Amino acid sequence: MKTFDVVALGELLIDFTENGTSVQGNPVYEANPGGAPCNVLSMLNRAGKKTAFIGKVGQDIFGKRLKAVLEETGIDVSNLIMDADVRTTLAFVETFADGDRDFSFYRNPGADMMLREEELDTDLLKNTRIFHFGTLSMTHEEVRNATKTAIRVAKESGALVSFDPNLREPLWKSLDEAKEQVAYGLSQCDILKISDNEIRWFTGEEDFDAGIAKLRGEYDIPLIMLSMGKDGSRAYYKDLRVEVAPFLQENTIETTGAGDTFGGCCLYHVLKYGLEHFDEAKLKEMLTFANAAASIITTRKGALRVMPTVDEVERLIEERG
Repeated sequence: MKTFDVVALGELLIDFTENGTSVQGNPVYEANPGGAPCNVLSMLNRAGKKTAFIGKVGQDIFGKRLKAVLEETGIDVSNLIMDADVRTTLAFVETFADGDRDFSFYRNPGADMMLREEELDTDLLKNTRIFHFGTLSMTHEEVRNATKTAIRVAKESGALVSFDPNLREPLWKSLDEAKEQVAYGLSQCDILKISDNEIRWFTGEEDFDAGIAKLRGEYDIPLIMLSMGKDGSRAYYKDLRVEVAPFLQENTIETTGAGDTFGGCCLYHVLKYGLEHFDEAKLKEMLTFANAAASIITTRKGALRVMPTVDEVERLIEERG
C-alpha cells in the first residue's frame, strides 16, 4: 500500500490576475496562489485523495503564504523547500476578451527553478501511486536533473507517471529546447494531458486525430487526454476514441487553472478505476466529470483555493442532463 495517491513536482507561484481598475484607472491585480502541479493536487484533495508536493519557494512573504495555502488545502508540504537566497516566482496574467491569456513571468531566477536533485525526499516518490509533472520544471538544468531523478525513482517504485506539457513559451531559451524536453516527458509518461494548442505545436498537425496518431506512433502512452477548451475534450485509450462536449458557462471570468482542474479530475478517475480497466463508458464518465469541473473553475478567481467538490461537479452534470 502506498501512502500517497499523487505526488507532484514543479512550480508553486503567485498568479497576479486582473481584478478591476483603481479610481485612477489603473489595473488592479489580485495575488492568487498558483502553479499547475499544485492546482492538480488541490482538485484531487477536494475529491478526497492524499497528495504531496515537491518544490521550492522563497523565504519571503509570498513563499510563506503559498506554504500556508497548501497546508490549508491538505497537500503535504514536507518536501516544500523554503530558500532564503532566491525569491518566489511571480506570474502576471492578462486575460483577453476571447478568453485567451498572456503571461509575464518574474523568474530570473525564481525559486521553483532552483530545486536541486539532492533536495528530493525519495520516500515520497517511493510511496505514491501516481507521480505528476510538467515542463516548467524542465526549463533549467538544476531542476531538470531533479525532475528526471524523481521520475526514475517513482517509476522504479511502481508509480504511474502523469505528464502535462503546460507549455509557457516565454520561459524557454528556444522552442527547440522546449520540444526536446516535451519529447522526454512523452517518452516517460503513462498518462498524458495535452491541450489543442500543444498538440498542433508539437506534431505540426492541424487535425487533432492526426496529431495524436503521430504521438502514439512514436511514444507508448496508454492514456491520452486532449483538452480543446470551448470544444470539449477527447480521450484516446487502446483502440478507443471518446469525445465529450464542454459545459459552457455564461458567467466565465477567466480560464486560468481550467486545464489543471481537468487533469486532476482525469487522475481521480485513473485512481478510481486503474489504468488497465477503462472502457468507453468509463472514459466518457471521466471526461464528463473533468469538463464539468473545469467549467466551474472558470467562474472563480484563481484555482488552487477554490476547486469544486465532487458534489458540486455531480450537481452540474445532473442539471445539464
